[in-house]
Amino acid sequence: MTLDDFGIGPAHALDAGTLADVMARANAGLRWLPRVHSGAEEIATLGDMIDAGWVEVARSKGVIVGFLSRREAEIHGLYLHPIAQGKGIARALMQNAKSARDDLGLWSFEANARASRFYRKASFVEIMRSDGSGNDFGLPDIRFEWQKGAV
Repeated sequence: MTLDDFGIGPAHALDAGTLADVMARANAGLRWLPRVHSGAEEIATLGDMIDAGWVEVARSKGVIVGFLSRREAEIHGLYLHPIAQGKGIARALMQNAKSARDDLGLWSFEANARASRFYRKASFVEIMRSDGSGNDFGLPDIRFEWQKGAV
């Protein structure tokens, strides 16, 4: 599959299973990330997020290759299918989120160096770190925030 052409738009109710698959494939290479939720739980959570209007997807030739979930200023997840990585799709999803807000924030696992590089390149600033006691995975994480017009 070539990803020369993709579009961004809202997720639909029946997309939850596909989003869970994209998330699972994106996470499969992260050996440090434990699996703490079942596939059914992930699909249900993604379905709830879709129903709430939080999820934007990137589609290439009608196939979902990535998504970003956001409630107001808080980004809850950004996932790309491995075949979609390095093609500008995450950047486009993030730009779409930025176009809707003057500020954004998110948590990223400390062990996810690739994500941290991406967020820094997207002008997010590290605000704080935690020991992971506040997340389901128990992994240390980093708080990143972005403000429109900030240097």
